[in-house]
Amino acid sequence: MSFDVIIPFLRPIEQLLQSKTISEIMVNPDNTVWVEERGEVRQIPDVRFEDGALLTGLEVIANRFGKKLDADSPILNLRLPDGSRMAAMISPVVNPRPLVTVRKFTSRDYTLADLIRTEMLTAEQGELLTSAVRNGENILIAGGTGSGKSTLLGVLADAIPEQERILLIEDTAELHIRKPHIVSTESQTDTRRSNITFDDLLKAVLRHRPDRIIVGEVRGPEARTLLDAMNTGHRGTLATIHASSANEAVRRLASLAIRSAANLQLSVAQEDAERSLDLIVYISRKEGRRRIEDVARIGRSV
Repeated sequence: MSFDVIIPFLRPIEQLLQSKTISEIMVNPDNTVWVEERGEVRQIPDVRFEDGALLTGLEVIANRFGKKLDADSPILNLRLPDGSRMAAMISPVVNPRPLVTVRKFTSRDYTLADLIRTEMLTAEQGELLTSAVRNGENILIAGGTGSGKSTLLGVLADAIPEQERILLIEDTAELHIRKPHIVSTESQTDTRRSNITFDDLLKAVLRHRPDRIIVGEVRGPEARTLLDAMNTGHRGTLATIHASSANEAVRRLASLAIRSAANLQLSVAQEDAERSLDLIVYISRKEGRRRIEDVARIGRSV
């Protein structure tokens, strides 16, 4: 059972964790429990944690994963054995009780045909994107939380030639890339060990002969390093970013890049982003359905 490691400490939501149809479980600081099931969010009545039980359980779970969760480190993010994600926050950042969200991993075996069948994209878009991956184009996948960015990235990675060496960088490991020559790395920013940031990892993997670089989500100063890498010959990069459109994705990537470069102007960073990227894919999520809204080649939509 995928959730055996956490169920003993989260008994009130055990049945929700075991459900085959529930994709996300949310325990709010007011002790209410909500789920997403088949694209619909609803409250689960009569499910409650006893006072102090959830906090104690989270502290034990964090310890078992080598993480910190206390008043000085009140934010927890971890990957469960099956690739599901668990995020938690405790006092003082939330009150009076902890906030917990479990996103159950359901896309490990998705194929391009599956995404076409569920109408996330058309067959023509699928052929365009897989051809771009095979040809070593740099692709940025944009969208909101839960829009399917990671699912699409994992499926597109299937088009990478088998002999190529892939270096994967993630905050919380969740991507499952079905390739023989892949090295997965995970940042370490909330453990009891030394902090290893996304940017640290990206700079490190560039020294390990990557044919392809895959970045789980660009969210900070690593954007500058990523742009430099793409501009100096690292082709075939795949990455995701939170953004509300294809155009906004370029602006957001540029704004993240200037955070670590005091003398870099936003306009220059945006030019770098436009020069580095070949395609931007924007995915939206409406009424529980995930769909590619735009596939933009820099300067024009396709």
